[in-house]
Amino acid sequence: MKLKAPKNKRLELLFVFLAGGATFYFLLTNFGFLMPLREVLSVACFSSCQSEKSFHPAIKGENFLNYEKSLQQLLEKEANREGISILVEKSKFRLTIFSNLKPLKSYPIVLGSSPTGDKLHEGDRKTPEGVYYICDLYPHPSWSKFIWIDYPRPESWREHFQAKFSGHINWQLPIGGEIGIHGVPAGQDSLIEKRFNWTLGCISLKNHDVDEIYSFVDTGTVVEIVP
Repeated sequence: MKLKAPKNKRLELLFVFLAGGATFYFLLTNFGFLMPLREVLSVACFSSCQSEKSFHPAIKGENFLNYEKSLQQLLEKEANREGISILVEKSKFRLTIFSNLKPLKSYPIVLGSSPTGDKLHEGDRKTPEGVYYICDLYPHPSWSKFIWIDYPRPESWREHFQAKFSGHINWQLPIGGEIGIHGVPAGQDSLIEKRFNWTLGCISLKNHDVDEIYSFVDTGTVVEIVP
C-alpha cells in the first residue's frame, strides 16, 4: 500500500512549483522572451485582433514644416497645448510635432542602421512601426536627451510571435526594447545632415532639436511611427 504524502508536504511542493514557475516566467519576461503577465490577454488574439489605425493625418510633400521657427512660437498660437503628439515618417526621415492633429513643425531625423521594415527582434537594428506612448523622459549623458517610448506593445508582441511561428526569425531571439527619441554625440549633427542611420533602432535628431521637443512632451504623449 502506497503511503500518501502529508498534507503540509503537498502544500510545500505546490508552493515550490508555483514559485519556481513564477521565477522562470519573470526571467523570460525580463530577458524579452515573453510579455508581462498583464499583457497576455491583449497579445493572445493572434488571428482576431484588429490592426492599429493611423493616429495622424498624412502630410503631403517632403519639406520640413516651419523648421526655421521655434516650437514655442508656434504653440503660442494654439488654444490648447495639451494635444501634442508626434508623427515619425521613416521613409521621409522626418519627425513632425502635431497639436490637436494639426502639423506644426518638422525636424530631420535618422533611424536604426537597417531602417526598412518593422522591428521584430533585438539586434535587427530596425526602428519599430506603430502607435506608441512616451513612458519616460530623462537627460542622457551621451545624446543630450532620451524620450523613451513603450515598445514593445501588444501589437509588437503579436508580430514578434507570428514571425517566429512562420519561421521568419529564430525562436531564441528576444523582442528587444529601450527604443526612444534622442540626440547625437556632441558635435555630430552631421550624422543627421548626411542621413546616416547610426542607431540600434532609435530615432535620432540634432541635439538642439531634441532639446526643444523634450520641453513640450510628457509621459503619455502619442508617438506614431510609419514606414
